[in-house]
Amino acid sequence: MLKKIVLTGAAGRLGTILRPALAAMCDTLVSMDIVESVEGVAANETYVKADVADYAAVAALMDGVEMVCHFGAIVDEGPFEELLGPNFIGSYNVWESAFKAGARRIIHASSIHVVGMHPRQSRIGIDAEHRPDSFYGLAKCFTEDLGRMYWDKRGLESVHLRILSCAPAKNSRALGTWLSDGDMVQLVQRSIDTPTTGFAVIYGVSDNDRSPVDNSKAAFLGYRPKDNAEQFAADILASEGAGDPTDVSQMVHGGPFGTVPLGQSGAAAAAKGNDD
Repeated sequence: MLKKIVLTGAAGRLGTILRPALAAMCDTLVSMDIVESVEGVAANETYVKADVADYAAVAALMDGVEMVCHFGAIVDEGPFEELLGPNFIGSYNVWESAFKAGARRIIHASSIHVVGMHPRQSRIGIDAEHRPDSFYGLAKCFTEDLGRMYWDKRGLESVHLRILSCAPAKNSRALGTWLSDGDMVQLVQRSIDTPTTGFAVIYGVSDNDRSPVDNSKAAFLGYRPKDNAEQFAADILASEGAGDPTDVSQMVHGGPFGTVPLGQSGAAAAAKGNDD
């Protein structure tokens, strides 16, 4: 049992799913986000309204922290200036304040968009070079590199979860990229309870027959997904029909984020399905 976990992005979809599991792993859970309040606060949980772009506000939550789950960010492509505070500076604020408070490890919600321009038909591992498809993906690259630097220079461990699509499977891309809610929780739990991690990267994906990524080099984390998107395949493929190899969004790992102009919403382009 850990003494204290801090969760950023607690009001988001993933943060909301994670909060009960995190509360069960520690004596004290401090959850933060920019909304006024969240529902279902656990007996050992405190919710604080704070902005990750505000260093003082973040640092004020870190006293006695052992682990930080950093899920707070704008979760879409947008103009660089809009992402700069929450997605770039916010990550620095989390790492620097966690280090100063003596934290042992940070678990970061990274994204497939750090490697979004790699061809989808090539099965990539955790050592694939960064090829961001957006300013959003670039911010995740920055945070992964930040985590590596703090490990190399300061000994602060971090695990970076390159989440593919943690939402209901509604299109053919999701047959490979789907991450079920249950597997997402297990992924975070293993990232917390693994004795040592150093700097680590792992893809956030379920045990899909059509998974386009390879987690074999992250097996030491003990993540063993239980769900498979193939259960949705018949209905999705019957409704969607044949793919289009001239559509770049169908040919790169980042999906629609690979085709939208820089600074324009990738979520809007993905509105037909469930791509993150």
